[in-house]
Amino acid sequence: MYRETHIHVVIPAYNVAPHIEGVLRTLPDFVDAVTVVDDASVDATAGEVERVADPRVVLLRHAENQGVGGAMATGLADALARTEGIVVKMDGDGQMDPAELPALLDPIVDGEADYTKGNRFLRSRELAAMPKVRLFGNFVLTFLTKLASGYWNVFDPQNGYLAMRSEVAALLDLEQISRRYFFENDMLVNLNIFDVPVLDVAMAARYGDEASSMNLWQVVVTFPCHLFRRYWYRFYQKHVLRDFSPIALFMLLGLPMLLWGILFGGYTWLHSIVHHAFASTGTVMLSVLPFLVGFELVLQAIVLEIHATPRSRR
Repeated sequence: MYRETHIHVVIPAYNVAPHIEGVLRTLPDFVDAVTVVDDASVDATAGEVERVADPRVVLLRHAENQGVGGAMATGLADALARTEGIVVKMDGDGQMDPAELPALLDPIVDGEADYTKGNRFLRSRELAAMPKVRLFGNFVLTFLTKLASGYWNVFDPQNGYLAMRSEVAALLDLEQISRRYFFENDMLVNLNIFDVPVLDVAMAARYGDEASSMNLWQVVVTFPCHLFRRYWYRFYQKHVLRDFSPIALFMLLGLPMLLWGILFGGYTWLHSIVHHAFASTGTVMLSVLPFLVGFELVLQAIVLEIHATPRSRR
């Protein structure tokens, strides 16, 4: 136990045979239980886990690959069935230093937050070690995730080193959360619906010889589309279904006006070019006025969300 709190570590593992033994052997003694989910690895990952022979470790195996989200859903379900305390997610590729685990646990034990996550951008010296492609992808993802999740005070949303109270984990609908790389971002989207305080914790950017299966195409194209859908899911769940707030009013009034201004203005502009004729003042106002009012309403909705961000009690 850590400061009289039960700690359960969940490790999603896929083709991490060279690293998983080192991860398990370096877990602190205060970790009470470990669930390793072998996500249909094609290497000797499962064998390496069994070779450690740690009584704290339970190995679960998927017959088919389900992605990191699917593996975490299985691991969280197992942890919740056996744990009342704090659940930690740690990857099996050795990127996450077990020695930094107390930094994630202390704010939760002290009651400052219910969910903590690593942030590799808080330590500028180690930031230079991050590959440039990952750096670019994280900047893009960070802004889009802030907008989609409503957590404007967090950075590095793709960081998978995280911890949460078991009561918080129980709030998550594991069937609805993304099964692939979007898992960490999707958890933030779902946690915001329940106003769970989230806190960033400085973590080193540590990279070795592990291979990443994520590519720039997924970051630039796939993730924004997914985040767009999840924004509207959160918007409906939080601001419409549970509490029809001014944020919903401003967004639902402003967005149609903004889109009308853009589309009608574009049509009018093209019509003027094709027919070599100036649009009348009234026609221009039918585009400009809705655009300006819609933009102001949408901006105000975003500002209200920024002020309403669930913050840590620190």
